[in-house]
Amino acid sequence: MATLKHLASKSADYGKPIKYLMFEHDRNGTPLRDSDGNLIMRDSFILDGINCTPLYFDKECEMLNWQYHKNQNYNDIKSHHYILSFDPKDKEEGLLDPAHAHELGMEFAQRCFPGHQILVCTHSDGHHGSGNIHVHLILNSLRKLDVEKQPFMERDIDSRAGYKHNLTPGYLKYMQAQVMKICEREGLHQVDLLTPAKTKITNAEYEARESGQIAMDARNEKIRAAQMIPRNTVFRTQKQFLRDAILDAADHSTTVEEFRRILKEKYGIELKDRRGRFSYLHPDRKKFITGRALGTDYEKECLLERIQRICSEKDNCSPDHPSKVSSRQKSIPSQIVVMQGNNKTGDKTNQETLPVSEMTGGKMAATYCAGKKGILVDYNPSYDYHADPVAILFIRTELRLVVDLQTNIKAQMSTAYARKVKISNLKEMARTVVYIQEHGIHSREELKEKQAELTEQLKGLETRIRNADAETKEINQQIHFAGQYYANRAVHSDFMKSWKKGWFRSTHRNELDRYDEAVSFFKENNAGNIPLIKDLKEKKEILQSQKQEQLTSRNTLLQAQRNLQTASANVDTILGIEEAKVREVPQIKQSSRNTDPSL
Repeated sequence: MATLKHLASKSADYGKPIKYLMFEHDRNGTPLRDSDGNLIMRDSFILDGINCTPLYFDKECEMLNWQYHKNQNYNDIKSHHYILSFDPKDKEEGLLDPAHAHELGMEFAQRCFPGHQILVCTHSDGHHGSGNIHVHLILNSLRKLDVEKQPFMERDIDSRAGYKHNLTPGYLKYMQAQVMKICEREGLHQVDLLTPAKTKITNAEYEARESGQIAMDARNEKIRAAQMIPRNTVFRTQKQFLRDAILDAADHSTTVEEFRRILKEKYGIELKDRRGRFSYLHPDRKKFITGRALGTDYEKECLLERIQRICSEKDNCSPDHPSKVSSRQKSIPSQIVVMQGNNKTGDKTNQETLPVSEMTGGKMAATYCAGKKGILVDYNPSYDYHADPVAILFIRTELRLVVDLQTNIKAQMSTAYARKVKISNLKEMARTVVYIQEHGIHSREELKEKQAELTEQLKGLETRIRNADAETKEINQQIHFAGQYYANRAVHSDFMKSWKKGWFRSTHRNELDRYDEAVSFFKENNAGNIPLIKDLKEKKEILQSQKQEQLTSRNTLLQAQRNLQTASANVDTILGIEEAKVREVPQIKQSSRNTDPSL
């Protein structure tokens, strides 16, 4: 498949692209030299110029910029670099050779960049030994000649000399369409460049993956030399980590909230849903990455379809159709005891043991709603109750709060199954029971105590973070004034040695004033001692490291606090405590009215 890449450069050195096209460079773009220090010429390349002489491309571009007084500022884009890469299969199957590829590159450049000075160079070695033929197109951002207005030009000035190359989304699509037409006409391998990629990998990510893999291979060699087995052999970029985690979480989710929870608990990834788009925060980043940057498979619409499809497949796995059981649910209790009737005396004569080779929470719930109310299962810590939360409702437990919650939820279960609605609500309530069981909480009072304890921990942590911020602010001030002191110390020394101090001060007033200001600051704040900037910066780095650890701990505590608050609210709802409070309020008001002597 042929691809088109674009790079914009602000470098004013127009000779650098010529060196890159003609001489060997390493992965980082550094020219390679032989033992004598001479540049190493590439084995093969074809170099041509459009509206310029190739070897004088740099001088002619500089003259054109001077003529129109353009590209004189540092932040101006001086040149554009397009890379037209063909599929390696085209070369392997004999469909394309460097000379033919160069002709296609010249045709593409003349059609898409009329009036520009362009270097056209074809390489046959591929990027880092990939072996594919590719064409480099480097053009001065300033147009040299007037041309007729083309369909991709949105402004009239885009066809006039002295105006800069204007790459718009419509222009880029036009160029991609031209690449597809050329490949289709020549019978070359090609894909649809106009359709967004399902997995979008930019050139920067590709380079990071390649360099990261090289570094990992080097580390693994040292590990193997020490007769140990390396943990990882394939390097993953942060974006690839997100992609793998997102697909795994989506495959084990039935709702968006469950998808969000799995991403956070299992991978430490935060999900943000804003304006109908998903964004993801990698644990080691401070800035979110959009789903669009990862590819269409990771955007909201596609993920919702995936979750809905998986949810439909799980719904089809009813007791009559046990076709699919999650691999995370393979650890099943060895047996289930079902009591006939409501046996509270512990008489085992009325108990019936059922096989549970494929029994899940849904089947136990169906058995319970069928009239067999006394289902008892031993708690199994290895069982994934998060994936199958309803199973927690049928375990034996010593936690009084869990027993109360089980009783209230089971009272609602028969009605919900009869209506065949709000099954998801039952699952959410069951997840609360899972949380209570896993954390060993015996009562509502203990739950409230944990909340209060966590709140106090957060307050203490917030205080330490504020103190660290204040100390960092003080250190920044010291760094500022220390720099001011050391920068002007030499001038002050010359002033002290000068015989004409009045003239010297009038000439160097700003430097001396800054010196005096710095000395005055340290007299007031550090007993006149001037610290070294190096020591201040080291102290600042230690503070920032400590603060980062504190921020990580705060995020963990905040998540734990939110979980506790959710669990507490759910417990009150399940036990009907909130409803009871609501019913008590009007009674109190009524009694107060009856006892008021004025009424």
